[in-house]
Amino acid sequence: MTLTLLHTAAVHVPVFDALGEREHSGAVLRHLVRPGLLERARVVGPEGVRAEVREVLAEAAGPVLVTCSTIGGVAESLAPELGYPVLRVDRAMAARAVATGARIVVLAALESTLGPSTELLGEEGAREVRGLVVPGAWGLFEAGDVGGYLRAVASAADRVKGADVIVLAQASMAGAVHLVRTRIPVLASPALGLAAALAGERTG
Repeated sequence: MTLTLLHTAAVHVPVFDALGEREHSGAVLRHLVRPGLLERARVVGPEGVRAEVREVLAEAAGPVLVTCSTIGGVAESLAPELGYPVLRVDRAMAARAVATGARIVVLAALESTLGPSTELLGEEGAREVRGLVVPGAWGLFEAGDVGGYLRAVASAADRVKGADVIVLAQASMAGAVHLVRTRIPVLASPALGLAAALAGERTG
C-alpha cells in the first residue's frame, strides 16, 4: 500500500511516519511538503489556491491524504478530475465527533481553519458547532515552540464548557490530547485520518 501525504508544514512528516510504523505495518508513505499553499490560502482563501493544489496533487499520481485542514476541502473536491482518491485528514475525525455528541466545539490555531472545519462537520451531520481560535497558539507554532503550542491548545480545551466533544481542527494539535485534563472527549485527526485513507486504499 502506497499513500502520498500532502502537508503544509514539515513537522507533520515524522508524526505520520511514526503512526505508519506503529499502526500500519507494510504501508509506504510518501510526503509532499508545500508551506506556501497555506500561506497563500490564508490571504486569498482556499478557493484562491485551487489551481496550485491541483498541480501538487497531480504529482502524486495516486491516492492522497491532505493533512492541512484549510485546503482539505478544495483538495478533496479535485478527486473526480484527478481520477484517484483525495481524502482530507479531518473527515474521519468529523464523523467520529458527530457520532460522539450533538454539541461540538472546534478549537483552531488559525482563523482560516474554522470555516472549512465547521463546513466539514456540517457535511457529516453536525447541527450545533462552536468554533474557537486559541489565542497566541499559531505564533508559538511558527516560532518552533511546539511544547508551548500544545500546552496552549490543551489549556483552551480545558476551559471549554457546555460541549459533548472537542475537535482539534489542525493535525499539528494532536499532541495536546495527552495534556488535557477535561473529561470532555478530545479528538485529533492524524491517527483517524491515516487509518481511513489506508482502509480506503485497501478497499478501492
